[in-house]
Amino acid sequence: MNSNLTNSGATDTRSTAFTRKLHPLVDLQCDRSWFDELQNRLGRGGPWDDWTLYQLTVEAEQAKRIESFEQLLSLRSLPEFEPMPHQISTARKVVHDMGGRAILADEVGLGKTIEAGLILKEYMVRGLAKRVLILVPASLVLQWVRELNQKFGISAVAQKKQHTWGYDVVVASMDTAKREPHRELVLGTDYDLVIIDEAHKLKNKKTTNYQFANLLRKKYCLLLTATPIQNDMDELYNLITLLKPGQLGGQSEFAANFVVDKRLPKNEDQLQEALSTVMIRNRRGDGGIHFTKRFVRNIPIALSDEEKALYDAVTGFVKERYNESGGDMTSMLSLVTLQREVCSSRDAVFLTLVNLFKKTAEDSPLRPKIWELVDKIKQIKANTKAEKAMELVKGFHDEKVIIFTEYRATQEYLLQFFRAQNMIAVPYRGGMNRGKKDWMMDLFRGRAQVLIATEAGGEGINLQFCHHMINFDLPWNPMRVEQRIGRVHRLGQTQDVKIYNLCTLGTIEEHIVNLLHEKINLFELVIGELDHILERFEKGDGSLEQRLAKVLLEAGTDSALQEQLQELGSSLSRIRDEVQTTGTKSPDLLVKLDRLGQSVEVKP
Repeated sequence: MNSNLTNSGATDTRSTAFTRKLHPLVDLQCDRSWFDELQNRLGRGGPWDDWTLYQLTVEAEQAKRIESFEQLLSLRSLPEFEPMPHQISTARKVVHDMGGRAILADEVGLGKTIEAGLILKEYMVRGLAKRVLILVPASLVLQWVRELNQKFGISAVAQKKQHTWGYDVVVASMDTAKREPHRELVLGTDYDLVIIDEAHKLKNKKTTNYQFANLLRKKYCLLLTATPIQNDMDELYNLITLLKPGQLGGQSEFAANFVVDKRLPKNEDQLQEALSTVMIRNRRGDGGIHFTKRFVRNIPIALSDEEKALYDAVTGFVKERYNESGGDMTSMLSLVTLQREVCSSRDAVFLTLVNLFKKTAEDSPLRPKIWELVDKIKQIKANTKAEKAMELVKGFHDEKVIIFTEYRATQEYLLQFFRAQNMIAVPYRGGMNRGKKDWMMDLFRGRAQVLIATEAGGEGINLQFCHHMINFDLPWNPMRVEQRIGRVHRLGQTQDVKIYNLCTLGTIEEHIVNLLHEKINLFELVIGELDHILERFEKGDGSLEQRLAKVLLEAGTDSALQEQLQELGSSLSRIRDEVQTTGTKSPDLLVKLDRLGQSVEVKP
């Protein structure tokens, strides 16, 4: 619009619709060419802008409107995704207060991957990150790619060939990235953001993993681990130095300022302040973080006469070998496995016996004894445990269930057993390559009712769409049991989780279930408590697994076995009560870390 002063007072020759006289000496003229163009488009039906381009333009304009400096712009571009409040708070803190360099140390199951994805998306939306490297365990590569693509709309690719490194967002395993010819390419790239999952594996700065990570050229960096300290304070120092060199001073300065001994910190207020700038630790007990319930049911199983005869014969064989060795535990641990296998399936113990037979000298008196056990296996025509598992699965009425076993041979038996009953079951195990694991997960989500997983299935996979879990056999390490449960009982699970422990009566398995359920109360513990219980317990005479094996081998009678196991259980129960009563007053390192983490954590 413009105003023209004239001396003549002459009128414009255009239509009066476009020119209006305000005064004899003033002409007010409007540029209406846009209106003429619109009329022409309407008259001939086009041309019009592409609707998708128009929507993108609108989104771009909206993104420019920053109502608050601390808001996450990425949430506007993720309308179908609703992160938890603590995940949003964590992302805000990392972006706005920590400069994009942080240790995400949430307890297991609270969604560290989601937090990392949010931070990555935020930096990409802001134009601050384009080249991104994500280093994770090999078994998790495809899971990370899927999460980033599906939840965040980030075009991440799994590293496969040498040229893959040229993509903007690459997910790879540390082992692949650090070896040639990949190493030179990776170390020669300037990354905007590097994310390292399972970062506790970098705790020792003398390892090749730590040294490689330290050489990466990066502007922003996220280290993800639920256990930033496992053994001593140096591990925490190494991680923070990798993230922000100099944050805690030199090694000797750090030790002088903050360490009483390798497991006990001092000057906690100052250490707390230093940690608060680099680490965020959310815990399950924090407000606003809600989980569904766990319901545990122990299923006692009476073995058939043939199965019980095999168990007793294997037990006698193992104790006889222990006595012959003069009580040498080192040479006996592999034989103790026989007793654990026989509680699982005849197939598992059969393979171990056959391998033992092959390794034994032909003139050894052990050979006929081993073959006697093999003959007992041949007499067993059914698997009582498998039949009970099938009965449970049928009672779930087509709801999905994961069955965990420690042994590959048991897994193979169960796959055949379920297929013979016209039930679709798929395997998941450590020996599978990434593509096959992903394929098995897709089959389980879609067609199969049952997933049968070995211990490798206890790490890395997320199974929130399943809420039934059967422990076909139980590890002697309680942390591995908790890992199994954590695959289904985690954020995103909408159903209460049902856990079934199959327990063969009159065997060591019956005592293990009693220890885990009654004495430790494993299935009801808050995450983190089990760490503290085992840490205190194992300060004495070795791990729980080793002490169980020793009791099993040295007890002369069933009553002596029960008495010694009762002592172990009482010790565990007492430590559990102390941990739950004293809580953060405990001097144990991980408890201390959680106390320090109280100022570090982000409340929703």
